[in-house]
Amino acid sequence: MENTPENYVSTLEDGRNVIRRYVRDMTGTPGVYRMIDVGGNVLYVGKAKNLKNRVSNYVNVAALNTRLQRMIMQTASMEIISTRSEAEALLLEANLIKKFSPRYNILLKDDKSFPYIFLSGDHEFSRITKHRGAKTKKGKYFGPFVSAGAVNETLVLLQKAFLLRTCSDTFFKNRSRPCMLYQIKRCSAPCVSKIKKGEYDELMGQATAFLSGKSRQIQDEMIRQMQELSLKMHYEKASLVRDRIKALTVVQQQGGMHAGSLGDADVIALARDNKDCCIQLFSFRGGRNYGNKTWFPIHTAQVSESEIITAFIGQIYQSQPVPPLILTSHMLEETTLLEEALRLNTDYKVEVLHPMRGDKRDVVDEALRNAKGALVRNVSMNATQREVLEGLQKLFGLEEPPKRIEVYDNSHISGTNAVGAMIVAGPDGFLKNEYRQFNIKNKETVPGDDYGMLREVLTRRFMRLAEEGNADKVPDLVLIDGGQGQLSVTTQVMQELGINTICYAGIAKGPDRNAGREWFFIPDKEPFQLPEGDKLLHALQRMRDEAHRFAIGAHRQKRSKSMQTSALDEIQFIGPGRKKALLLHFGSARAVAAASIEDIEKVAGISKSTAKVIYEHFHGE
Repeated sequence: MENTPENYVSTLEDGRNVIRRYVRDMTGTPGVYRMIDVGGNVLYVGKAKNLKNRVSNYVNVAALNTRLQRMIMQTASMEIISTRSEAEALLLEANLIKKFSPRYNILLKDDKSFPYIFLSGDHEFSRITKHRGAKTKKGKYFGPFVSAGAVNETLVLLQKAFLLRTCSDTFFKNRSRPCMLYQIKRCSAPCVSKIKKGEYDELMGQATAFLSGKSRQIQDEMIRQMQELSLKMHYEKASLVRDRIKALTVVQQQGGMHAGSLGDADVIALARDNKDCCIQLFSFRGGRNYGNKTWFPIHTAQVSESEIITAFIGQIYQSQPVPPLILTSHMLEETTLLEEALRLNTDYKVEVLHPMRGDKRDVVDEALRNAKGALVRNVSMNATQREVLEGLQKLFGLEEPPKRIEVYDNSHISGTNAVGAMIVAGPDGFLKNEYRQFNIKNKETVPGDDYGMLREVLTRRFMRLAEEGNADKVPDLVLIDGGQGQLSVTTQVMQELGINTICYAGIAKGPDRNAGREWFFIPDKEPFQLPEGDKLLHALQRMRDEAHRFAIGAHRQKRSKSMQTSALDEIQFIGPGRKKALLLHFGSARAVAAASIEDIEKVAGISKSTAKVIYEHFHGE
């Protein structure tokens, strides 16, 4: 009978016999081997300095742990590739692991490329923005940054320091007046000629020099410029330069880790708790912290810390640039081999070091503390919540599971006592101390205009966020209670503010407002629905309903307060009962003032004579 995945039954002895057959023809050269099951799936990829000796070890199953014994039982064939050196074998092994994701290898679940800061070179007024992927565009790239959050935070601060534009060329071309970024001093508005070409080029040159590591020189130059302007009594211009210096100082100080002596280096720390483990990677360029990122490798049971870190290094630097210095929290067994392998893809020496004392050890210890904290949070995180966040990542095309989700809703009665509400959710559920309510203040907003209210709420929220520059408060996902109209308003606000790094979507109830038939609206995509009963749909409904509950509560509180004190208190013969009846009927004192005598008479408890008194009070008769 033919061996197929459906009927194939293997034993430990069967696997040993397969390996023996391949060992007979092996040589003692360096290379890579693949264990393959009967269905053609790659079970494991390994490298060896001596293929024959290394693979022969699998025949002695008594010396292997249970994980490898299970792998041998499933092995139906092997593939062998010889290389010129063990270093080449190490690189090939990492490449094949990323390609096949074998079930018995240590794997990284997130292998996205790291983002860069990009200064475009194909426009008269260069643009500064985040870039990820192939470097095909004309311009200059600075990085890499380990996390998208670190890039976004740095971009905001660089905007404040150098006033460079972030908008697209199309948006730039069609401007007739400055956007809000100019008003909050984060752009010099070259789109409407608020700055001359030569002055903008000077700012671009300063930004380029700063990102190239010449921060001290740039700051000294700006201090000198501020002092010259002050001596000439150009105080307004001097204050602008002063604000830029402040922003530049924040960029230099951000990160929380003091590693000025490191230069270009990556710090890799591993924390472990039984079968779970966490790796933290901190990236430093020019001594500045370029952010950190967390991985939770899988298939790490019964594997040493040295093997886990070695596998991590081999895989992560397949697609990322290698710094000249890599610091690790644990001593590695193959340090020399790793250095040789990493050197193959660079034109400089790479050192892998496990520091025992001094400044380098302090930085490693700090990274290790972060890794331990992340591991504790990950283990304690509810499995369902983690599944939801990973589902949202996939549904909305996010770079990683969202850590901060903001949901917005409005509440009012016929436009009166209108409030906007924002609730926040994350890995730990609803963060009620982060909830915010917004009293609608814009007098130009027509009562009952949901679009106008949403515009005001989002503008106020994100303008304040831009001014504060707090990266921890930047949402990964924004959800709006509403459909295509609300999505269009959100898009307009984001464009006005120059925000292009935040994902947002609208949630609208289906026909007859039936829960379970919601439509989802995302920019540049067709509206879609999720299956009824879907766990992700239920999670999104809970977040939307929580925002609705909070908005209604804020509205009721405001309405109750307005009933207690209002312009109606000044009218003779109007006590608490009649005031409450009027406000419940019209919604606000302003609406009562605009009503006719006939309309006021319709309120329960209001006689014709009392209606006349109320009318004359507001109309001055």
